[in-house]
Amino acid sequence: MDTKASSWQKEFELIVPGMGSDHCAGIISKTIGRLDGIEELSTNIAKHRVSVRVRADGPDAEALKTAVEGAGYDVAAVTGGEDPDREDDTAIDEAYLSLALRRLWIAALPTTLIMVLMVPNMFWQPVPGYLAIVALLAFPVVFLFGGAATHKASWRSLKNGTFNMDVLISMGSLPPYVIGLVGFVYPMTSFIEMAATIMTFHLVGRYLEAKAKGKATEAIRRLLTLGAKTARVEREGEEVEIAVKELSPGDIMVVRPGDKVPTDGEVVEGESHLDESIATGESIPVYKSAGDTVIGATINKEGRLRVKATRVGGDTFLAQVVKLIDEAQGSRVPIQEFADRMTGRFVPLVLIIALGSLVAWLLAADTLRPILEWGAGFLPWVDPTAATPVLAILAAIAVLVIACPCALGLATPTALMVGSGVGAERGILIRSGEAIQTFKDVKVMVLDKTGTITRGEPKLTDVVAAEGVSETELLELATTVENASEHPIARAIVDGARERGIKPGDVVDFRSTGARGVSGTVGERTVLIGNRLLLEEHGVNGLEALDKSLHDLESQGRTAVIVARDGEACGIVAVADTLKDESVAAIRAMHEQGLHVVMITGDNERAANAVAQETGIDEVLPEGKVDAIRELQEKYGNHVAMVGDGINDAPALKQANVGIAIGAGADVAIDAVDVTLVRGELSGVIDAMLLSRATFRKIVENLLWASGYNAAAIPIAAAGLLHPMIGVVAMTASSLSVIGNSMLLRRRYSNERSRVA
Repeated sequence: MDTKASSWQKEFELIVPGMGSDHCAGIISKTIGRLDGIEELSTNIAKHRVSVRVRADGPDAEALKTAVEGAGYDVAAVTGGEDPDREDDTAIDEAYLSLALRRLWIAALPTTLIMVLMVPNMFWQPVPGYLAIVALLAFPVVFLFGGAATHKASWRSLKNGTFNMDVLISMGSLPPYVIGLVGFVYPMTSFIEMAATIMTFHLVGRYLEAKAKGKATEAIRRLLTLGAKTARVEREGEEVEIAVKELSPGDIMVVRPGDKVPTDGEVVEGESHLDESIATGESIPVYKSAGDTVIGATINKEGRLRVKATRVGGDTFLAQVVKLIDEAQGSRVPIQEFADRMTGRFVPLVLIIALGSLVAWLLAADTLRPILEWGAGFLPWVDPTAATPVLAILAAIAVLVIACPCALGLATPTALMVGSGVGAERGILIRSGEAIQTFKDVKVMVLDKTGTITRGEPKLTDVVAAEGVSETELLELATTVENASEHPIARAIVDGARERGIKPGDVVDFRSTGARGVSGTVGERTVLIGNRLLLEEHGVNGLEALDKSLHDLESQGRTAVIVARDGEACGIVAVADTLKDESVAAIRAMHEQGLHVVMITGDNERAANAVAQETGIDEVLPEGKVDAIRELQEKYGNHVAMVGDGINDAPALKQANVGIAIGAGADVAIDAVDVTLVRGELSGVIDAMLLSRATFRKIVENLLWASGYNAAAIPIAAAGLLHPMIGVVAMTASSLSVIGNSMLLRRRYSNERSRVA
């Protein structure tokens, strides 16, 4: 938010533990949206958070809390929009789970006793005072410790004009209890057992749902606990241990072997290998020395390091990753719009169907009894001989308790929770649900050459010595002179020579002619290095003998320079921006996924074609990335993804239907794109695509199951073929099956990866 905006806007975050599905989130959003002064509102089901931006004259924290509670949901805390304390989040979740378990036990014990009494009373010998005993046992279950919170939420919801899941449970448990009391004055079937059972199974479902969602977000919780709690910093020449929260940019941290790096920083002294698997998913430790960046929470394996803190608090890589995952989990998937419309009207529709069932059975029981007679042949709980009022009540209550808007509301967020967690473990960060849906349909993959397909820095590739000159001698001359230059080509030659065990000597009278070449005196001999034209101008002999090699190297996309000594050509040294190790295999895998692979580069045509030929690129386009992507979109539709570094390629990444930033560790720009690959490996693109496809499939499966369940179960209940006790069990199982199916995403993704590999 900019400075101007902050002067007239306020931000709040509400923690609502009971907001467990999109259905709940929709009710809360609708309720808050009715208040004057609301500028922006978003919900995150995984974190049970509601973020609200209001005008200065808009509602305050207490008004927002009152509104949400009026919709039937308790508010655990309201913050002023500052960075949340993730440990507080965990504590609130654990407290909510503990409360759900306590309510479950309080309801389960009396209900178990009721079941123990009911069986002999029904099948063997009537229990003396049975109705009074059952009514007393069920009272705390339905009205007090067990059901009080549910009925309170229902009442708030009805007063607010919103209808949540609690309304259905209250309507399914209160009337049976009250009707059952008629048995004290008029002999009739008791429904009190049903009321207690419905409430108990509802509480079982709430607890198991919370427990299962905790497992679905386990990867994110693990991520939140990985950061260091304390840091050793240098203060006036001494090492002092402080809390990580007290770190400031510029602090010098001491990281010993086995320690976690407290926060993002830059190594100023020492060398070691760091385990960066938290960020990249790569288990092989990475070598670090002075000048290298390090990521907070990574583990120092052996050497002692002095590290200057560069980013702290909410600016660190880990904090940004968590923020990005929160955004992804709170985002919407376009396919979800139908489910959102359904859940908004679901509870009122179910109430109408339940009332219609009650009236239909009361008025037309004889017409409907053949259905029961048919069902009695294979459903032991169906009794066609029951009295008409009993059949009407059973059908209406069964409709109320079997309907499950939560299954629809859980379909998308649970899949996003698991998918974002799996991605984070493997260094794949997907910003939104929309990106997941779009990514699965990508047909064209556009790759920026430099830094994406290639390493982005020149490297010594070829040494061609003239007749009578050894390669070692040639490299000694080249590296000695080039060592005095800071040009990237010069550095590549010097580094390449060092890798071959050749160190630079001493040079005097060094001169540079800009982009054309360099010269200097080595020993007592004049050495000239540069392009052919420069050496021709200086009258160097023996150039013709090197022309074929020079042409061959340049046709392969190499940058070649000629080395001459005292006017005689000694040979050619060539450098090139070399391919990353995995580029060829990654592009082959893209082809196997049916993608048309395009490379965009500003390099000369020969260099570009050489890379395309080596990697199997389908098409090469010149510089002008935004225009090139627009042309591809016109040709292939809105199915174009682009992979770039996330910074220099920002306009093109934004133009693409899916922008993918490929970087290394904390240097990658995770705010600018749809998908971020923390590791600088092109193979991650395929992993991200497989993850998005697997996640989307789970969302579709969940939506189909939840929609199909309700479409089938409600009519069956209305027809009198489902006992309410079975209905409430089926309702609980429906929600849990959606969560369980989402948790299978990890296995599906692993299977798809293994097939591609």
